[in-house]
Amino acid sequence: MRKFLVILDDSRECLNAMRFAAMRAAKTGGGVAVLSIIPPEEFNHWIGVGEIMREEARERIHAHFEVFAKWMRDKQGVDPELVIREGEAVPELMALLREDTDIGILVLGAGTDKNGPGPLVTQLSRSSGSLPIPITIVPGDMSKDRLQAIT
Repeated sequence: MRKFLVILDDSRECLNAMRFAAMRAAKTGGGVAVLSIIPPEEFNHWIGVGEIMREEARERIHAHFEVFAKWMRDKQGVDPELVIREGEAVPELMALLREDTDIGILVLGAGTDKNGPGPLVTQLSRSSGSLPIPITIVPGDMSKDRLQAIT
């Protein structure tokens, strides 16, 4: 089964990437894997405080994921899987791609503000020629109707 991999974060454009991945998976009989990466700088505290913060981050991720997962299950008939990693975004993403060979496409949402499409889109676009899978970049301000028409 081919899986669409989407990155879960707090960005506005994440919503369109989730929608696109779920709609494509539903239409093609694929699955959706949702990756959330906890950056290491969140835990540079005393050991006990770091553990509490790590657990709080995981709880936030699960709550955020469940919103998207419910929509995917109810509206698209897709049951997504959640993967949580700790570390730097690109190395963790690349490690997951090496480990899960069912992932066939990376879906990223592009930001629409003056700062550009976002750090992950920028970084991965530069090295896209050497990635093991294709990337789909979904415009952050694309309408839901347009997404449905495309998928």
